[in-house]
Amino acid sequence: MTRIALLQMTAGVDPEANAAVLADAIVRSAGEGAQMLFTPEMSGLLDRDRKRASEHIRAERDTAPLQEARAGAAHAGMWVSLGSLAILTEDGRWANRAFVIDPNGEIAARYDKIHMFDVDLASGESWRESNAYAAGDTAVVVDGTPVGRLGLSICYDLRFPALFEELGRQACDAIAIPAAFTVPTGAAHWHVMQRARAIEASAFVIAAAQVGQHQDGRQTYGHSLVVDPWGEVLLDMEGEESGIGIADLDLARIAEVRAQVPSLANRRAIRS
Repeated sequence: MTRIALLQMTAGVDPEANAAVLADAIVRSAGEGAQMLFTPEMSGLLDRDRKRASEHIRAERDTAPLQEARAGAAHAGMWVSLGSLAILTEDGRWANRAFVIDPNGEIAARYDKIHMFDVDLASGESWRESNAYAAGDTAVVVDGTPVGRLGLSICYDLRFPALFEELGRQACDAIAIPAAFTVPTGAAHWHVMQRARAIEASAFVIAAAQVGQHQDGRQTYGHSLVVDPWGEVLLDMEGEESGIGIADLDLARIAEVRAQVPSLANRRAIRS
């Protein structure tokens, strides 16, 4: 069995405070025997006030939550999948960037969110992520993690099957889908889409999420999930509280499911 931990978090507008939460989560996860910790989207700063947020969004080397996570991973000797951070890029734009950190504290992989959350919801909420963030364009996988070959995605990416088809084509053993889902969309679609992605890829899905009422006024859905390759929910952290969740993964389950339903092997190109 491979033991993993998920941080369900209520991130705020102070990166230093969020960095302290990440450091504590690493220590607690290691104490539970976890080999890898997964954190939500925007683990370092969750602030819809972009003028205020701009005072805290910096290059990687100056981003406190990233450096805290790297130091914590090295001290604990464990892997950390840092769901995402807001990062200032060399061209002056922001990136919504995921990091995978190895037990030496080194960055093993980076992934910039591809699909920007530009929507107007029936609840009256309006979001324009593309006004501030530059979209990525490359699927990213990282080998050698405790969960095997790990594919990376972030939140709204969940709704775009082509990305997950590519991660399935690359034979990922697990896919991280960190998120800060709104409550209306979460209640409608979160569970069914996470299970669908696991089934399609015949892989574990690990979805650490933001939860609750945040300092910037938004409310997030929570329900951090672990789903096995058959679509069975192994962990649901519900939608009320932040904290650490633990799941034990039987990685042999991947081969069992792919033998029963070899959809990845049977895939064929479709002409248009």
